[in-house]
Amino acid sequence: MFTIEHDFDATVITLIDEGDAPLNEDVVIESHDDGVTLTQVDPDTDEVMVINLSMHQLKELRAALDLPEGIYRVRRPGEPDEG
Repeated sequence: MFTIEHDFDATVITLIDEGDAPLNEDVVIESHDDGVTLTQVDPDTDEVMVINLSMHQLKELRAALDLPEGIYRVRRPGEPDEG
């Protein structure tokens, strides 16, 4: 299950783990103009773990989900071909 909320400066998606135990803590994804922040509480330490991704890193992650094992580079707009 997940929720989507539109705040003033971000879209917030919360992923809620469901199913058989053991379950993972909720993952909160905040999408801003300049990047994405993922947060999740570590159940062992009760600390919030934070990961920040640029929009380019997010684009590479999206591409990587559908590719086989290997090394890849997603070119940025206007970036010349390697040769």
